Amino acid sequence: MATTFSKSPRGREVVIALDSFLLALLEDPVDHGELLYVPSENVLYNPRKRVVYEVRDSIAVLLPDETKPATDAEQPATDAEHDAWTSDPSVIKSGK
Repeated sequence: MATTFSKSPRGREVVIALDSFLLALLEDPVDHGELLYVPSENVLYNPRKRVVYEVRDSIAVLLPDETKPATDAEQPATDAEHDAWTSDPSVIKSGK
């Protein structure tokens, strides 16, 4: 699958490892809410649960058992890290 380019809300081009059509359909498998695609980390982030789903070879691994805390294994994301990811202009919302 080729890497695609998309315009961010601020008009900048961003590299998307996930297909934009697929990204529009994705939701969290547990709480069914929207996810945030963080291109710099190549992960899908759930801001409500502060966990990430990996994207491997352009495939989102949306298995609840495969989630990881947003930072390291010891602590969930801090408020500053959470705010940085949720306000980053390169982050793309999934879902409806």
